[in-house]
Amino acid sequence: MGANIALRLHDLGYSIPSVYDIDATVAERLAAQVGAVVAARPAELTPLCDLVLTVVSDDAAMLHIFGEGADSLLRGARGRTFVNCATVAPATHIEVERRARAAGAEALEACMASSIVQAREGSLYLMIGGDRALFERCAPFFRDISSSLVYVGEAGRAAALKALVNMVMNANTAALAEGLGLADALGLDLNLVLDVFAQTGAESRVRATDGLDMLARDHDTYFSAEHAAKDSGIALDLAREARLRLPVAEATLRQYERLKRIGLGALDKSAISELTFRSRHAGDDA
Repeated sequence: MGANIALRLHDLGYSIPSVYDIDATVAERLAAQVGAVVAARPAELTPLCDLVLTVVSDDAAMLHIFGEGADSLLRGARGRTFVNCATVAPATHIEVERRARAAGAEALEACMASSIVQAREGSLYLMIGGDRALFERCAPFFRDISSSLVYVGEAGRAAALKALVNMVMNANTAALAEGLGLADALGLDLNLVLDVFAQTGAESRVRATDGLDMLARDHDTYFSAEHAAKDSGIALDLAREARLRLPVAEATLRQYERLKRIGLGALDKSAISELTFRSRHAGDDA
């Protein structure tokens, strides 16, 4: 996602002084495309950039790059603005904002409800959390990478909403997989089933994005099953804090964790259908 956003910004004429990726090959390829210097570690990037955009995989990675070690983005961060796009726990975004302010910098969360295609096209849907005045100052930048954005509130609020978006999306994906798996077991025409779903209360955006992929077993990764499990877990942690039981979300998380156990977690979330077709992996690790 980060590389595709960088390419979009380059197309618009933004200067991109430096890039970093844990995979040096990815960073080098992107740097060649946008005319940037590859930072050997995050700390080398911050002094070169007024605005630093981060997209990392989980809470541990987020806290590491905003930590106290030699790799920290906070070294030389005074006056910088961080825009953090990762789907991590709200508490992590709140802590990162605190650490950034302590270093004389500012931070916003910009949670993305989109895919790599939208990142490249500049048509992301963004949920922004943090200081309202900072959001207003950064709004022109956000509009250059998005087709729609919404300010949700103080730090952590956008992250909470993003977790709910992904929780519902994951549940919809699991439900679609079960519907198609049962339809297959009943000998129904699966393309007809998808057409009927599209015209009835079974319709969802997931049907449009994942339905045919489930039939074709085309699980090229746009949003991995591992990330689906992580994000449903974040939402369920919030539910536990609120003393609320969410049995559908709990069942969905169990399915994605099961997908990971049988070695398919790196595939797209549509691969959850592998667990619901009798001819595939329905009996594996049940």
